[in-house]
Amino acid sequence: MKLHRDIGVRQATAWFMLQRIREGLIPDRVLFDGSVEIDEAYFGGLEKNKHASKKANPGRGPVAKTAVVGVRDRATGKVTEQIIVDTDAPTLNAFVDANATEGAKIYTDGSSAYRGRENHEFVRHSVGEYVSGMAHTNGVEFFWAVLKRTYHQISKKHLNRYVGQFAGKHNPRELDTMQQMAQIVVNMSGKRLTYKELVA
Repeated sequence: MKLHRDIGVRQATAWFMLQRIREGLIPDRVLFDGSVEIDEAYFGGLEKNKHASKKANPGRGPVAKTAVVGVRDRATGKVTEQIIVDTDAPTLNAFVDANATEGAKIYTDGSSAYRGRENHEFVRHSVGEYVSGMAHTNGVEFFWAVLKRTYHQISKKHLNRYVGQFAGKHNPRELDTMQQMAQIVVNMSGKRLTYKELVA
């Protein structure tokens, strides 16, 4: 709405412009090779706050929410994330393998999905354990907390864009403003996003 007012274009045009800029904010995938923290977050609002016609059937786990998994490199503070359909072992371990080298030190919560990995330590949140030596997921959990405070309502359809944009703004935060703007312009090169694709 602010962009719509500031430059005098329709709200839909301003939204389209912002989505195209977000494409340039989505960070490139890199393999982290040091100590990394991995954690999942869930987006979708509280069932108790939804209209009766939109409430999901009760079940186990985060009902009617979209899962996102993220990995944070402790040395650089950079984050890579991905929307996932399931939080089972094959899905989560495939994400780890795609974003961390074989020798990386992995820190997670007590999820059984990660059990059996080499160089893996974890904390048991279920029994109130949040730090055990070097094992904790506080850095990546802080990333999720700030993201949720920044965006209160995100549609499932565009969640990947907003989460990707947030990581893209988080990762180069040590750069000055002009360097960040230059990086966005470089990242936008060769990318094309049509309005039809956005609203399809």
